[in-house]
Amino acid sequence: MLASWYDRQGSAADVLHVGELPDPHPGPGEVRVRVTVSGVNPGDTKKRRGWLGSSMPYPRVVPHSDAAGVIDEVGDGVDAHRVGERVWVYGAQSYRPFGTAAQYTVVPDQQAVRLPDHLPDELGASLGIPGITAHRAVFADGPVDGRIVLVHGVLGGVGSLAAQLARWGGATVIGTVRRGDDLAHVDATAVSHAVALDSADPAAAIRSCAPGGVHRVVEVSLSANADLDNAVTSLDAVIAAYGTHADRTELPFWPLLFNNVTLRLLGSDDFPAVAKRQAARDLTAAAAVGALTVDVADRYPLEDIAKAHEQVDAGGRGRVVVTVPG
Repeated sequence: MLASWYDRQGSAADVLHVGELPDPHPGPGEVRVRVTVSGVNPGDTKKRRGWLGSSMPYPRVVPHSDAAGVIDEVGDGVDAHRVGERVWVYGAQSYRPFGTAAQYTVVPDQQAVRLPDHLPDELGASLGIPGITAHRAVFADGPVDGRIVLVHGVLGGVGSLAAQLARWGGATVIGTVRRGDDLAHVDATAVSHAVALDSADPAAAIRSCAPGGVHRVVEVSLSANADLDNAVTSLDAVIAAYGTHADRTELPFWPLLFNNVTLRLLGSDDFPAVAKRQAARDLTAAAAVGALTVDVADRYPLEDIAKAHEQVDAGGRGRVVVTVPG
C-alpha cells in the first residue's frame, strides 16, 4: 500500500516518508478501512516532533488517528456485512503504531463508525480527536439543555465543534475569539454571543450575556484565561480544559474554591472507552441532522503530507486533511 511514515522524530520535511508498505490485515475484532481522507491534528504533529520530550513509541509510525473511508476486510468475530460500509475512524494511532496516513488502516471494530451516506468524507475525517474532545468537554458533567456554555477559541477545531454540540444539546453558547477582527468569522447559528478577548473588558461583555455566570467553560488555554474564567463562572460551574500555554498553570484557587468550581482536565487518548463510544454516537447523530459542520482550510495529496503537517504546526483557522489515492 501507499503510505507515509517516520522512523525518527523531527521536522515534517526531514522525517516524513511516502512510499510502499505491506498491506495490513485485521485481527480478531478488527476491521480494515480503505482510507479516502485522513485528518491531520495538532496532536499528530506534536508526536512527530517529540513534543514535551516524548520519544518514539514504536520503531516506525504511520501518523494520524482520524479518517474516513470504506471497510473492505473484517477480522474474526466482526459482522461480515460491515464490508462495504462507509465509516469514520478515530483513535487509529492511539497506542497503536500505524494510523490513517495510508491507503489502509486497521482499527478495533467499534472505532470505525458508520458514516451516513449524505455526509462528506472531509467531515467524517474531522470528527475523531477534535469531535470527541469537544463532546467530552461539553457533556462529561451532564446535559447542557438550558445552560450557558462559554467556549474559548470558538474558531478552532475543538472549539467550533464544542459550540455546535452545545447548541445541539440545548445550551446558549458564548464564544470567544482572540481579536476583534475574528468576530466576523464566528458561526452565528451555533454561537449566540461572541466576545473578543482583546476588547476593553471581555469579562463584563460575557457577564452582560450571562448575569448569573456561565455554567460550563470549554477551555483552550487555561493559563491565559484562568482569571477571566473565575470572573464569569457561576456557583458549581465546570471548567473543562483541553489545553494551556504554561506547563505550570497558576489558578485563582480560593475564589474558584468558594464558588465550588470543578476543574476537568481532558486528555483525549485516555478518555474512558464508554465515553468515546457515546461521543461517536452523538457526533454522528448531530452531523446527520446538519448540526455539525467543519471548515476545511486545505486538502493535500498524500505525497504532500509534509506540507500538511507544516500548515498545522503553523496554526490558523480551518481543518487540514490529506486525500489518499485509490
